[in-house]
Amino acid sequence: MRLICGLHRPPPPGCVATIGNFDGVHLGHRYVIHRLAEAGKALGHPVTVILFEPQPQEYFLGERAPARLTRLREKVAHLQALPVDRILLLRFNSGLARLPAEAFVDRILVRGLGVRYLVVGDDFRFGRGRRGDFALLQRMGRRHGFEVAATPSFTLDGVRVSSTRIRQALERGDMEKAARFLGRPYSMCGRVIRGRRRGRDLGFPTANIDPYRCRSPIGGVFVVTVTGVGSRPWPGVANVGVRPTVDGSRVWLEVHLFDFSADLYGRRLEIFFHHRLRDERRFPSVEALQRQIRQDAAQARQWFRHKESLWTTNAL
Repeated sequence: MRLICGLHRPPPPGCVATIGNFDGVHLGHRYVIHRLAEAGKALGHPVTVILFEPQPQEYFLGERAPARLTRLREKVAHLQALPVDRILLLRFNSGLARLPAEAFVDRILVRGLGVRYLVVGDDFRFGRGRRGDFALLQRMGRRHGFEVAATPSFTLDGVRVSSTRIRQALERGDMEKAARFLGRPYSMCGRVIRGRRRGRDLGFPTANIDPYRCRSPIGGVFVVTVTGVGSRPWPGVANVGVRPTVDGSRVWLEVHLFDFSADLYGRRLEIFFHHRLRDERRFPSVEALQRQIRQDAAQARQWFRHKESLWTTNAL
């Protein structure tokens, strides 16, 4: 897969394409991409996904924008696992925000990419003042020789799968529903950095990861598994939040791995969140925090034993 940043050096013309945030790369997004890949195979053109960075809502709303499910690096990694040949990454700035819808189609879709087949939602809006819509794309498609197809809603359990619904499930701590809509457990990636060793002082050494998010879609204490530490996912417990008892600053992701002692500094890990144990809260003392951490770890270990028991019973 090729990542193209801007259209300063456009790729060879001719592709099938889709446009969107693809936040979370959930089952609905996967459905769109697989449908697009079928068209690409039939027409003999590469599959291109057009992304914006920052996401338009982040540009217009700033800190009031919804929390991201996936930052750019995570999004690209998920797309790389799908039948995507190219990602066109466009910087969403004042110039792009002011670009009229007709000019967006002409400059990016027609002259930049030579789109032959475009898939978007029937409620897709774009261009200055959000004046571009599906009908405009169809009119310009007929003029410039590309077909425009609408994506029907992808539903699961009778509910439309969307990034908003996944975000709502995560806010409620409904990790199972979020996992069903995503097609995988919700996860975050990051590189382990050196912290202040407070977890070690509390008797629970942690891998400290900066999630690089102004706002996090999840918060609290979770049962997790971690990849990047060995040949198999490693069980543990994690806290996502501002550490109000000992710090209270920016959002951090801290992971305690059970029965693990190797050096993790500098390693890139992926943390999968399976079950929320509790909300993050301030404790009256460090001793009270230590007692709660011991209880969290015991509950997480019990969760893994219960899941292992279910798996063994079902296997029989």
